[in-house]
Amino acid sequence: MAIKFQYNKTYLQRLKKQLEIREKALPTLKNKEAALRSEVKKAKETAETFDKKLEKQLQEYQHAIALWDEFDNELVHIEDVDLSVKKIAGVKTPVLDDVRFSIREFSLFNKPAWTLDGIHIVKQLAITALEREVYYQKMQLLDHARKKTTQKVNLYEKVQIPGFEEAILKIKRYLEDEENLSKAAQKIVKNRLQESEASV
Repeated sequence: MAIKFQYNKTYLQRLKKQLEIREKALPTLKNKEAALRSEVKKAKETAETFDKKLEKQLQEYQHAIALWDEFDNELVHIEDVDLSVKKIAGVKTPVLDDVRFSIREFSLFNKPAWTLDGIHIVKQLAITALEREVYYQKMQLLDHARKKTTQKVNLYEKVQIPGFEEAILKIKRYLEDEENLSKAAQKIVKNRLQESEASV
C-alpha cells in the first residue's frame, strides 16, 4: 500500500503519530485474535457435544419408533425462545436462557398412556437442538470476528506499519538532503563573500 505524503515536517509528524497508533494497537489486536481463536474452538467443541447429545437422545427413542406414529405432533409447540447477549472479546454472542412451550389441551383417556412422557421427550429434544443451534451461531459470529481481526493484524503488521516506516524514512532523508544542500549553499556563499572581500 502506497502511503500518500508530502516531503515536509508536518507530514513527518503526522506519519509518526499514525505509526505510533498502529504499533500500540497491534499487541491488543493480536491478543484479541488469540482470545477469539480460543473461543471459536470452545464454541465448536460445545456445539459438537450438543450434536452427540442430540444423536444419543434420538437413538435412545429409536426402539420405540412405532409408538411415535401414535403421538400427536400438534400437542407441543415452541411458544418462545429467550435469548440474551454475552460479549466475548468485544463480540456480541447469543446465550439461550429459556424455551417456553405451549401444550395443547388433550384428554388423557383418549391418548396413549405414555403421552406425557412423549411430551417430555419432545421438549428435551427441542431444547438440545436449540442449544446446539445457538452454539453454532455463536461459533460463526466469533469466527467472523476472528477473521476480521486477523485481516487487521495482517494489514497493520505487513502493510501499514512497514509503509509508514518507509515513508518516514524517505521524508527524513529528503529533509536531511535539503538541510545539507542548504548548508552547502550557505558555505559557498560565505566562501565567495570571503574571496570577494579578500580581493578588494
